[in-house]
Amino acid sequence: MAEKQFKVIAETGIHARPATLLVQTASKFDSEIHLEYKDKKVNLKSIMGVMSLGVGQGADIKISADGSDADEAVKTLEETLKKEGLAE
Repeated sequence: MAEKQFKVIAETGIHARPATLLVQTASKFDSEIHLEYKDKKVNLKSIMGVMSLGVGQGADIKISADGSDADEAVKTLEETLKKEGLAE
């Protein structure tokens, strides 16, 4: 299992476009991948789940993955978050 904490820095938080990008990225992996925010945990491969969290700017989130490619999945999602200016 791999996991990493992030702080959302994007002014608009994780809204529709970045949520779609994260879901598409997560869907490339076989591992189960979750996004955790305010004690709620959703499947990061589900756009409705991610949108339901309402993650705003300044939020502390955690991405965790469990499976054969868990480390690679978390690393790739971290790169996506940073490249898109969503989180640090």
